Parts: sequence; structure tokens; C-alpha cells
Amino acid sequence: MSLLLLIKRKMQSLQEKAAEWSGVAQEDAFAIDETNLYLKLGHQTFVDLSTEFYNRVFADDQTWFQSIFANSRKEDAIQNQYEFFIQRMGGPPLYSQRKGHPALIGRHRPFPVTREAAERWLQHMEKALDSVSKIDSDSKTRMFNFFRHTAFFLVAGNEMTNQQQTGGDNVQRK
Repeated sequence: MSLLLLIKRKMQSLQEKAAEWSGVAQEDAFAIDETNLYLKLGHQTFVDLSTEFYNRVFADDQTWFQSIFANSRKEDAIQNQYEFFIQRMGGPPLYSQRKGHPALIGRHRPFPVTREAAERWLQHMEKALDSVSKIDSDSKTRMFNFFRHTAFFLVAGNEMTNQQQTGGDNVQRK
């Protein structure tokens, strides 16, 4: 089997797990691609969303969750996130120009991307989405479906990476 085919199958498997675990079908997760949300919402909306989100994350009262971000500067986290969101949702490739390919699983490898962490992350993102008044209801739904699916894509990727490192075949489920 070619390496390209193997990678394609792994990605397909991760997408299927993300859909199952998140409860968001792939077509709903990628409904963000049906509309250019960057043109619709504007640059500043993504900056505001990421700022709201990370203000919540860095003020989280759960030590275990806050510790995930302990080695991150809030300003850097905000910039990384809004540049990725802008790029992914139809805007210029700001993230890739500054940091290279997003490679989400690889970039999140140092962090404990567990189901519990994903749910906590999503709670903060949902509140951040609700607090940015420029984001209409349809865009919020599209974005949150994408975020939920992607969070569980990262959980699946983290579990796959852990399996490869330990030589295990079974995906650990909580």
C-alpha cells in the first residue's frame, strides 16, 4: 500500500471518529465551506472571537484545564487562533505565512487533548461565540459544528498518536 493511500485512510478514519464522537456529521462540520465567513463577518470579528475565547480560557477556574495553556502567552494564542480561523474560513493565509502548514494534530501533540479537555474548550468557545454580536445565528451554528468536529478530530489524533507510541491497537474510550 502506498504511503499516500495509508495517510488518506488514517485521515478518513480520524474524520469518521470525529463525526461519531462529536455528534457532528462531516457535511455539517464542513458547512463553513459553503459560505466565505471571512468576507461575511470581517477580520475584526475573528480577532474579537479569539480574544473573548482566550480571556475565558486564561480565567478558567479549573486548574487542570488552565495548566494546558500554562506555557502559552495569551497574546500569541489569540493571534495563532484568529489567523487560523481567518485562513480556514475564507480569508488570507495569515497563519500559514507566519507559521507554515496548520498541521493541527502535530501542533497539538504537546497538549493533553482528551475528551474532557475538548468539552471544556468547546464550552469556552460557545460562550465566546455568543458574546460576539457580529456573528449571526447561521454563522455561529456553522462555526460551532466545525469547532466541535475539529476538537474531536484532535482527540482522535491524540489517541492514535498515543497508540502508535505505546504499540497498542485499541482506542481508549472514556
